[in-house]
Amino acid sequence: MPSYSPEFKEQAVRKLMPPHNRTVASLSQEIGVSEATLYNWKKQFRARGYVVPKKSTIADQWDAKAKLAAVIQTAAMNEAERSEYCRKYGLYPEQIEAWKVAASEALDGATGAPTNKAELAAERKKSRALEKELRRKEKALAEAAALLTLSKKAQAIWGTNEDD
Repeated sequence: MPSYSPEFKEQAVRKLMPPHNRTVASLSQEIGVSEATLYNWKKQFRARGYVVPKKSTIADQWDAKAKLAAVIQTAAMNEAERSEYCRKYGLYPEQIEAWKVAASEALDGATGAPTNKAELAAERKKSRALEKELRRKEKALAEAAALLTLSKKAQAIWGTNEDD
């Protein structure tokens, strides 16, 4: 079993982080380290306080811990330092500010998000019902558009009905 230096591990994990946003599979093939090992290294670096997104490479879809870590790390920075940090991690200062606001609202309990499983289940049920209704209305609209088109074609072919 090979042993890797801490510098090598850090370089590998940094390639998984913004702005590189490499996938574990592609990096694994490139450097010859198993995917499981890369996931473990990523987990270790996250535990040490590095901003390593759990799954997604899109900053808005980072997990809450990575967002909070970014907010904490940039809290004492001035605008120039924060901009440098954002360039380094592929973020926008507005994202960090939005995460900061969301974190403070969550701490205040003013987010309005469902707090227990029953509320969450009710919201999901409501969402599914609304999506079902939207699909039904889209189908009805498509049918009405098709009927209108057909009636216009029929009038163009046969002309208007004199009995009407």
